[in-house]
Amino acid sequence: MTRAIIRSTGSYLPEKILTNHDLAKMVDTSHEKIVQLTGIHQRHIAADGQLTSDMATRAARMALENANLTGADIDAIIVATTTPDDTFPATAVKVQAALGMTHGFAFDVQAVCSGFIYALTTGNNLIVTGQCKRVLVIGAEKMSSILDWTDRSTCILFGDGAGAVVLEASADEKSGILTMHLHSDGRYRDMLYTSGGVASTKTAGFIQMQGREVFKHAVECLAQAVDEALEATGTKPEDISLLVPHQANVRIIEGTAKKLGMSMDKVILTLDKHGNTSAASIPLALHEAVKGGRVKRGDLLLLEAMGGGFTWGSVLVRW
Repeated sequence: MTRAIIRSTGSYLPEKILTNHDLAKMVDTSHEKIVQLTGIHQRHIAADGQLTSDMATRAARMALENANLTGADIDAIIVATTTPDDTFPATAVKVQAALGMTHGFAFDVQAVCSGFIYALTTGNNLIVTGQCKRVLVIGAEKMSSILDWTDRSTCILFGDGAGAVVLEASADEKSGILTMHLHSDGRYRDMLYTSGGVASTKTAGFIQMQGREVFKHAVECLAQAVDEALEATGTKPEDISLLVPHQANVRIIEGTAKKLGMSMDKVILTLDKHGNTSAASIPLALHEAVKGGRVKRGDLLLLEAMGGGFTWGSVLVRW
């Protein structure tokens, strides 16, 4: 049986850092209040003219270098993003061109904050069915471009960045992606959305969110995704080596860890430094964990996320 293993990771964060103290000069808030509500201390913001594809390419190159590979070794590129450079073509084909890759195929996936989970699942399926040997999976976002910087309920939450992994076919049945679970429920679309779109307003619009309702559903949906991953593999919570959650709110993350009976030292937390980077948050967090030596061969990692739509899901990976 062929499995898809994560061979390497990579990341990119813009140079500009926007702190809570900076935001307090822009809207009616404070560092203390933002930390209390979210756990965020700062976030990275893309430079003027810096595109989602630019950040995605930087993360992709790092992931390729860490695997001693080039674009020539990749069969497909999947970019999870809510903030593409253009309406079309896909941001992924711009990354493909930047990497000098003239074969294979590239496309985008849009599931907002769950985007990387959706993209990772898609990449896994391309590998286990034999269509691809290696897939570059990227989560990249320029969330600052769809923020109303006068809306303190949303502008404090998000940041920009990109993370990437190289998925590779392996005959090692004990390692790699073990199970994946995806969900969506369009009835809750109006709880987290943008106020514009190509077909509706011909503009990107700004993020609109019913914070309390999103929080409530996040707790329920993530609990479901976690339970499914454990049940599908006969895994016990204590078997999980590291929880790699979507970085949206520290209280949601703490709630998931508590449900698993897991101490926070087994949770990778980058929210304080990155803010919510939507589809980029899980690969960014995963790269931090790998770079920091918190992941070793044989470790069991649980990745989970929820985003607008609502979309949600989980992936269980044996490193």
